[in-house]
Amino acid sequence: MLVEVEKVLRFDRSPFPIVQVRTPVGRTVVPWCGAPDAVPGRYDVEWTIDMKISWGLDAKLAADPGPAISAGGHGVVLRGRLALTPDGAGVLDLDGSMILLDFVEPPPAEADASWVQIHVSRKDVQLHPFEL
Repeated sequence: MLVEVEKVLRFDRSPFPIVQVRTPVGRTVVPWCGAPDAVPGRYDVEWTIDMKISWGLDAKLAADPGPAISAGGHGVVLRGRLALTPDGAGVLDLDGSMILLDFVEPPPAEADASWVQIHVSRKDVQLHPFEL
């Protein structure tokens, strides 16, 4: 996904800079796993989520269709289409960017191919820049 890094914040307590990003589907603030001297600008990124998702707590069917990203308190809210895998994991299609999800327990079958909303702690989401 192509994002615009609008602001880069560095904190002594964080191993990664924190970036404010604007995407085609919303804005949020997340850890940056690229070069620590990153500057504002456009970057192709991959999103990763480093936590096990609990259906009904961290994830649920979305009230509205369509991809979205937003900040939510100390977390990030991602809305996309979920594809369940045979092993109980999932892939969230977030406006063409695929995010692998690990679930504590497999979501209900009706979640497959549905729009879902996932709320995760900011520290558990990372952006990894790459070059095309």
